[in-house]
Amino acid sequence: MTQMKSGHPMLAVQRRGLMALTGAALMAPAVLRAQTGGSWPSRPITLIVPFGPGSGTDITMRLLAPKLSELLGQNVIVENKPGAGSVLGTDFVAKARPDGYTFVLATLSSTGVAAGLYRNLPYDPVKDLTAIAPTNFIPICHSVVTKGLVVRDTADWIAQLKANPNKYSYGSSGIGSTGHLASANFLQRIGAEAVHVPYRGAGQVFTALLSGEIQFNSDIPSLMLPYNRDGQMKTLFVATDERSSIMPDVPTAAEVGLPGYKAYSWYGIFGPAGLPRPIVERMAAAVDAALGDATIGRRLEEMGTPMMRGYTPERFAQYVKDEVDLWVPIVKASGASVN
Repeated sequence: MTQMKSGHPMLAVQRRGLMALTGAALMAPAVLRAQTGGSWPSRPITLIVPFGPGSGTDITMRLLAPKLSELLGQNVIVENKPGAGSVLGTDFVAKARPDGYTFVLATLSSTGVAAGLYRNLPYDPVKDLTAIAPTNFIPICHSVVTKGLVVRDTADWIAQLKANPNKYSYGSSGIGSTGHLASANFLQRIGAEAVHVPYRGAGQVFTALLSGEIQFNSDIPSLMLPYNRDGQMKTLFVATDERSSIMPDVPTAAEVGLPGYKAYSWYGIFGPAGLPRPIVERMAAAVDAALGDATIGRRLEEMGTPMMRGYTPERFAQYVKDEVDLWVPIVKASGASVN
C-alpha cells in the first residue's frame, strides 16, 4: 500500500457528529415502532467477522459485542466467516435480508482493496452495503522471524530479499487482505520477489511464522508485540507517518529509507443495502456509544488501534466511497488481481 491521505480524519472527534448520533439514539425506538411495526431489535443480532479467530477484526468485535448487547437490549452474536480475503463474509451480509439482524465488521480489504483486486467482486462495496459506523484505525508494521534468519535492520533485510528471489515466503489472512497487499507493495517498491502464502486467519499465519514455514508478514503492531518481546519476531518498521504508541522504538518506513510507503486499514460496521433508516441510526449511535466506553477506548489504545468516533452514517458512507476511489487505482497499479 503506497499512499495515505494526510490529515486522515479518523482521529478527530467532531461535536456535531456526536450530537447527531445522540439524537438518533433517543429518537430511534419510537420511529422504529412507527416504521417497522415493532421495536428493533426483538431478537439476537448476528455480527459477521470476515476473518478467522485471533485476527484484529475478531479481537475488536469481541471487545465491542458485550457493550453493544447491553446498549441494544439483545445479544450480539459474533460469527467468524473467513475466506477470500474477507470477501466471503462481507458478501454474505451484502446478500442478507435488510431487517437489522445481520451486520459485518468490514475493512479496507473488504471495500476499496476488494473493488480493485477482484475482477468479479460479487458485491459493490458502496451500493450493496449500508455504511453504519467506523470503529478503529489500523496501522500496519513489517516483521520478520528470528528462527533461522538473522536480520540486522531493514537495509539488511532488503539486501537479503533482493539477493535471493523467491527464497523467502510471507503470510497473510488471504488474497487481497491488508497484510497481503502491504507485503506485496513493499516487495514491489524495493524490487524483490517472495512467495505469498494465504491462510484462513491470523492464527494460522502466526503458527506458520513461529514454525519457520514463512519468514515475514505485515500486520497490526499489537499482534506482533508479544512475539517481539519474547524474541521470536523482529518488527523492522511501521508503515505509517508516526511511530506506533505501543512500539515507540520501531522506526517508521520513512525513517528506514522508504518514504511514501504507507500501509493501513480501518474497521467499520456495515449492513446490507436497504436497511431502514431508524435501524441505521440506532445501530450507529450504539457503536459510537460503545466506543465511548472508557474500558473499550483504553483497550483499543493499548492495541495501538485508535477509535474512530463522531461519524454520522452519511459521513462514514462518504469516507468509504473516498477510500474506494483512492485504493482501486493503487491496487490495480500493483498488478495484483483475482479472477
